[in-house]
Amino acid sequence: MIIPYLHDQTNFPDTQQALDDPDGLLCVGGDLSVDRLISAYRRGIFPWYSDRDPILWWSPAERMVLFPNQLHVSKSFKKALRVHQPTFFLNRNFEQVIINCAHVPRKDRGTWIHPEMIAAYIELFNTGHAFCLEVEIDGKLAGGIYGVVVDDIYCGESMFSIQTNGSKYAMYGLCQQMLAQQIKLLDCQLHNPHLESMGAQLISREEFQKFLPHFPE
Repeated sequence: MIIPYLHDQTNFPDTQQALDDPDGLLCVGGDLSVDRLISAYRRGIFPWYSDRDPILWWSPAERMVLFPNQLHVSKSFKKALRVHQPTFFLNRNFEQVIINCAHVPRKDRGTWIHPEMIAAYIELFNTGHAFCLEVEIDGKLAGGIYGVVVDDIYCGESMFSIQTNGSKYAMYGLCQQMLAQQIKLLDCQLHNPHLESMGAQLISREEFQKFLPHFPE
């Protein structure tokens, strides 16, 4: 099967054309301009590729999502919240957050946050299309998360943790922020056992797209 190649246009193929193997691969090429990235996220498509490889665009058959009111908070984590009383900062230092995420390799995706990705998402943040959240405990950085804003969906890209439960605190803080802002859904993209333990679930591509904004082509 021939994979569509993107040139100068920002339009993407219909996500139903995504491959079954590898799951969700939709097209290749293009760039990481703000317009193209926003066009992708509004359609449930995201870039994921290794440094020096062509840009690959994905829309998996099943999507990992978290509804903020369904975040699972265990008894031990509730105790940790009471004891450590983490402080949360929204959109304080996006560059620091994404660089920290890049420096913490992930078993599920490896070190995919390379300089081209970092520069593109900093530009998304500077134009109001991305977000970050940091967690401090006793004045020291504990963890954080960054992602993309699509209307009433937060698309989480990556997290980091440099203290015990750092990423869990970040997820908790983000869900509290989402509830306050009436953000309906956190898009976690791919299955992750850690996120599943916190209440994330898999839904079909079709079900996920019901939450996306509908824009004319």
